[in-house]
Amino acid sequence: MSVFGKLVLIGVVGGAAGWAGLAAGVKGWTPAMLANVAQTQFPALMGRQAEAMPAATRTPTGPVIYYRHPDGLAEWSAASTETADGKSFLPVLANEDVSFDPEAITPLEAESGERTLLYYRHPMGLPDTSPVPKLDSMGMDYLPVYADEVSDAGSVTVSPGKLQRTGVRTSIAVFDPMATTVRAPGIVALDDRRVSVISLRADAFIEEVEDVTTGSIVEAGEPLAMLYSPEVVAAAAQYVSDLRGGEGRVEGSRQRLANLGVPAAVIDKIAAERRTPVQITLMAPRSGVVLERMAVEGMMSEAGETLFRIADTSVVWVMADVPESALAGLSDGNAATITFPGLPGETFSGLIDKIYPEVDMQTRTARVRIDLSNPEGRLLVNMFADVVLATGDGAPVVQVPETAVIDTGDRQVLIRDMGEGKFVPQDVVLGRQAAGMVEILEGIVEGDRIVTTSTFLIDAESNLNAALAALTAPEAVE
Repeated sequence: MSVFGKLVLIGVVGGAAGWAGLAAGVKGWTPAMLANVAQTQFPALMGRQAEAMPAATRTPTGPVIYYRHPDGLAEWSAASTETADGKSFLPVLANEDVSFDPEAITPLEAESGERTLLYYRHPMGLPDTSPVPKLDSMGMDYLPVYADEVSDAGSVTVSPGKLQRTGVRTSIAVFDPMATTVRAPGIVALDDRRVSVISLRADAFIEEVEDVTTGSIVEAGEPLAMLYSPEVVAAAAQYVSDLRGGEGRVEGSRQRLANLGVPAAVIDKIAAERRTPVQITLMAPRSGVVLERMAVEGMMSEAGETLFRIADTSVVWVMADVPESALAGLSDGNAATITFPGLPGETFSGLIDKIYPEVDMQTRTARVRIDLSNPEGRLLVNMFADVVLATGDGAPVVQVPETAVIDTGDRQVLIRDMGEGKFVPQDVVLGRQAAGMVEILEGIVEGDRIVTTSTFLIDAESNLNAALAALTAPEAVE
């Protein structure tokens, strides 16, 4: 055939197809009617008789599966009925049904009984089925469901092509220690055991104060102030007198000075010089930072009145506020990693020293105390801290990725991969969560394969009921 002849043939075929489509739209022809037209008209266009073509249809056989409109309109019925003008709906037998779904059964399969049609399901996975073909509100055909696609125990079988299109990913449940951590805000505080309050045990007059102010760093034994106390001077005079003549009363006199708070070094100096001092030196009992200075030259200090407050900051506390829901996995001695916004790029390590036995009524948090070394004094009181606490005892547990869990609040479900495209919803009991993993207390065991990511599972988070209806095969319609 020449090129021109081929072009003419293509034009004729295209025109015939256009005429058939236009006629079908005007007259409401069904796919079966179009097939009959094509079988009779196409051979004629090719210059042959329709009788010479192989028969594409066969005598209707099989049970009545539904009834169609007598005028070919898109109306069907499960039972025999009539139109508004009194025409009876036409029965459609099993081998007359036409489907354009690539996965639908063929007439030969229907006759041989290889696949049994159970019902038609909603094309978008909604919990709606139909015993006969129908369209949804968007004009989409309901999809057929066959007996060999439905499994027991609420499972569903998905073809490899659908698995690839929906992006299903699976993972194996592992039995490993769970690396759980708790993040909590914290604040730097002084170690109460390293704070000293300096006061007198007798009334005294402050005659001189050293160059010590709030924030000054002092060393143990460094002088802080000079004072005169009549009671201390009288006790010192008695001690000197006993040293000179009364050996039996020396120990008692020395103990009296110690009871008045006179440092041992000052008492030794009095014993060596055997002279009663007029002034007594007040010295720092420990090294640290002066937090408060209340002593003023010329003031009269009563017994017990605070003159200085000194704190040793070589070790500080970090007080973390931990939610009560995370307390179960914490214990004394657990490791803690701490960072400070005021010291960017630096990480400090410590141990939990104490978990306070009280939960704040307002914040529902408990205080966790962490000892932290601070030899250079860079950690200042009331600095903010970000605390990460290690929890758990290190025992192995069954765990899966968080993305595998469908959680409705009162029900937690995993989708188990049984192999060969078969999936089963499985109720589980959840435990701890950490580092993207979830502990499974009941429901699955180590080695079970579960679905972790897929588009239909992501959609299930917004409409779990619809997702479970799509994943779990509904009962067959009678």
